[in-house]
Amino acid sequence: MEVLETLQQYILGEMLLAIIIFPLYCTVGGNKNGAFLNIGKVMQNILKAIDEALSLLPSKMDSKEARLMLLAIGFQESRFEHRRQLVGSPPRPIGPAKSFWQGERGGGMVHGVRTHRGVKDYANTLYKARGVQPTNQAIWDAIEYDDVLAAGLARLLLWTDPHKLPAIGDVDEAWDLYIRTWRPGKAHRSSWNEMYTKALATLVEDC
Repeated sequence: MEVLETLQQYILGEMLLAIIIFPLYCTVGGNKNGAFLNIGKVMQNILKAIDEALSLLPSKMDSKEARLMLLAIGFQESRFEHRRQLVGSPPRPIGPAKSFWQGERGGGMVHGVRTHRGVKDYANTLYKARGVQPTNQAIWDAIEYDDVLAAGLARLLLWTDPHKLPAIGDVDEAWDLYIRTWRPGKAHRSSWNEMYTKALATLVEDC
């Protein structure tokens, strides 16, 4: 119990530190050279993919809050390590979800966004830009390797939610949004605060 409480206090402290530093750090111009946090090449590529994806969508869909949600959900779903869902023992990448945001063929990121009247036209823009046929199978196959398409579809899935994006630092509201939109089969609330903190730290580095 003491170890758990210590871990919770550490995560909370890291989150508060990032929240305090974020507006100050971004105000003075940010840092693209890795001087504040040493994010790796994989995360640099993810951030570039998010940049490109959002550039293909209306500007109203781009905000720090949106980017934070994309990073937090990516960390939660795959740790940005696995492009295919791991299943079995030992775990193997043969599960039904693909991409760092873990979209299933019949799920929200693929079928849902493709057919949702509020975002389907934006989704078609993404498919055309990335050279993907607008079918569930083609989209599902593409997002395993096309991070730009995957990030864009993840943003559109968030857009289908009628509520305002959670404020930066509101980890509970962010969790609720994730649950409403991704509807994970096994929701791991115990890891969310840590993943959200990683996302927030990454956003600070990229601002």
